[in-house]
Amino acid sequence: MSRTTRLLAALLLGLAFAAPGAWARDEGAYPPLELNIAHINDHHSNLAPFAEFDLTVGGVPTRVEAGGMARTAARLRALDGTPNLLKLHAGDAITGTLFHTLFKGEADAALMKTLCFDAMSLGNHEFDDGDAGLRRFLDFMRQGGCYTPVLAANVEPEVGTPLAPLHRGDYLQPYLVKWIGGAPVGIIGIVVRGKTRDSSRPLPTTRFLDEAETAQRQIDALKAQGVRHIVLLTHHGYQADLALAAKLSDVDVIIGGDSHTLLGDFAAYGLAAAGPYPTRATNRDGDPVCVGQAWEYNKVVGHMNVRFDSRGRVADCVGQATLQIGDRFSRADAAGSFAPVDEATRQDILAALAAQPAVQVVTPEPMAEAEIERYAGLMEKLTRRVIGSAAEPLCLVRIPGEAAGRGGGVAGCEGAYRLARGGDIVQVVAEAFLAASRRADFALQNAGGVRISLPAGPISFESANKVLPFANVLVEMPVTGAQLVAALEDAVANHLDQGGSSGGHPYMAGARWDLDLSRPRGQRFSNVQVRDRQTGVWSAIDPARAYTLVTNDFLASGKEGYATLGAIHATGNYVNTYLPYTQTFVDYVQGKGAVTRPATADYSHQRVITREGKAL
Repeated sequence: MSRTTRLLAALLLGLAFAAPGAWARDEGAYPPLELNIAHINDHHSNLAPFAEFDLTVGGVPTRVEAGGMARTAARLRALDGTPNLLKLHAGDAITGTLFHTLFKGEADAALMKTLCFDAMSLGNHEFDDGDAGLRRFLDFMRQGGCYTPVLAANVEPEVGTPLAPLHRGDYLQPYLVKWIGGAPVGIIGIVVRGKTRDSSRPLPTTRFLDEAETAQRQIDALKAQGVRHIVLLTHHGYQADLALAAKLSDVDVIIGGDSHTLLGDFAAYGLAAAGPYPTRATNRDGDPVCVGQAWEYNKVVGHMNVRFDSRGRVADCVGQATLQIGDRFSRADAAGSFAPVDEATRQDILAALAAQPAVQVVTPEPMAEAEIERYAGLMEKLTRRVIGSAAEPLCLVRIPGEAAGRGGGVAGCEGAYRLARGGDIVQVVAEAFLAASRRADFALQNAGGVRISLPAGPISFESANKVLPFANVLVEMPVTGAQLVAALEDAVANHLDQGGSSGGHPYMAGARWDLDLSRPRGQRFSNVQVRDRQTGVWSAIDPARAYTLVTNDFLASGKEGYATLGAIHATGNYVNTYLPYTQTFVDYVQGKGAVTRPATADYSHQRVITREGKAL
């Protein structure tokens, strides 16, 4: 659709609703309406399916292939004949896998256009590459035959910037009105304000307005135009959506994202859901509001059916969030290894799945699957592409002073090469995490999460993924100075005193210390200092001060002995950025061009005494 055509459509829409009050609520003028909404959210560039996804089927652990955009396409295609159907995407389409790292929105746009959503809200991660990166993705979305309006009522780009080159509505619009079943339905886009502004990378001139105030203002404007049925398409979080519903008048449905929330009854499959699907809430008027979210990563498609009464209120809503899987299954053998089941067992599993609607076997849609395979083929070639270089060997050890044998075979990192301050590559990874977070004061990475040394010379995508091969994401969490020191003591005690893995040994960017491994727990870390991100000046950590830590979600949840962090995480007092930690390392290498060992003063280990009492 050309820009001229879109402007003409908007003009005609404005004329159609030029007479306020055309649909008087108290006169019973509303036609009966039954609205169907199919939706996804937070697919985060997960276009290919998950090859190994574990469920419980019939009480037995079962491994399946799950998700994938081609299954989402098939599921939505199967709903195409459903009356009064809206297809919605609640944001965070991009960033999360190599499909984004390598294709910068092109692959996501190509697949999303095969689904042809009626509307999409922005998510906070749409701004990870700035306003210009978001515009690039939206330009890809505009190519070809399917046009998806992008809704963001509480985002105001400054005119003359990438998202508003000529007018504020060049790329984003606050709402969309569609005639469905003889009635106008308003769809308003809302993105989470604080997290987008503080943790992603929008331009300073791009304004983010209060979610509730903006939503009510747009609802009132639509109501004045005669639109009574209101759907909020939010990227705001499940609990935040429930709270938002209670603040607003005249809202009927909230289709959301951001919190990656699974809703529905999946207990039989060993999956914990946060609430029913749909969740029924109440707005400020005391009227029902139907709230839905569809988990994450193209695993689930939500389908909500909403019936309105003759006064335009929600009379009822029902639906199902469906987990999409393949038809091949594996189960553990006597040795504990997963192996494909025989045909008789496979048929039993299929019968058990058919008896419950929460999990459905879905055959991928062929055209979408072919498009994914095309990009996957290109990806295989591009992963060999050089993204930067190491100016010197970046050696891997876990504990300062041990021989550098991990990751093997790197010139300059042979067994005789001993690192008094610990692993170079672990320290570089921590610096990459800190660079990826806009809010954090310091970053933490465990030694065991980094798998290889890097030789001097070119660094490819492939080698970066060997450095950090896991599926972790970055989490930001508040810690006091005292809690940080306690977490460091936790980690070292886990491998020195409790027989745990040395893989938990801590490395940090923006914090440094003296470490005496010969002393008892609680006395090993001293002279702990913090580097100011603005000035670069080091100063003693303040035990009572609140800081922000960025780390991987594995450590944040208390793994590898990090009990202090785990206790904070258990309260829910953290922000999952959903930034894949491997991608942050790739971005860091690309930004630097040539990566070197950090300055000696920036290593987290400044002075180390071994367990035997020897100073390194």
